[in-house]
Amino acid sequence: MIDVTLDMEQYDCPFIHATEEHDLAFSAVHWEFDTATESLETRMVVEGDDRESLGRGLTELREHDGLREYSLISKTGGVGHIRTVIDETAAMSTVRDGGGYITGPFYIADGSELWHVGFDDRGEADGTLSRLDRDNEYEVLERDEPELPELQSFIQNAGAAMTLIEGCKDLSDVERETLETAATEGYFESPRSATLGTLAEEFDVSKPAVSKNLRRGQRKMLQRVVDAMGELEE
Repeated sequence: MIDVTLDMEQYDCPFIHATEEHDLAFSAVHWEFDTATESLETRMVVEGDDRESLGRGLTELREHDGLREYSLISKTGGVGHIRTVIDETAAMSTVRDGGGYITGPFYIADGSELWHVGFDDRGEADGTLSRLDRDNEYEVLERDEPELPELQSFIQNAGAAMTLIEGCKDLSDVERETLETAATEGYFESPRSATLGTLAEEFDVSKPAVSKNLRRGQRKMLQRVVDAMGELEE
């Protein structure tokens, strides 16, 4: 297996177009390609500088000719969760025709897209990258050809990684934001550069409330960490 990380500029991608016009970033949390309709269904987290920037960017996205379906799942401040269906782009077609497949989530910002693409052999990878170069601007950020023992280790540890990811998904928005802010501002450091008081002021809640959200988030994540360590030991 050859794993290639690309920084891709697609001229016919609705998401890239939206990030060129507005300060947005898209992070894929789910994607599925329909070969019958040659379309890509995605669920994405969209981040803007603020609520207004997010709204303008999503309007730009909805007006793109390549967008087939769009629905807003949720929106809080400058962050939204959307479901979309887009037409197959030229680069997607080239990768699929060359035997390539997506191996990880993609991230889009500032007019380009981070792709993780896998190939079964070196010839497929080299040929596809050569064809991509004809109609697209891209840069190979990383190319990895792991040996079989490395692949085996990756597969064996994939379950533990998914356990941790599921733990993140179990968090409520409030729990996730509280944990992120606490970690960023130094609540877990020694000595602490943030306290329950400063966190309470940040979220405009009482100290007991922010402490409760922290404990809930920590308990959920700690249990997943313990589960993941058990899977690593198996």
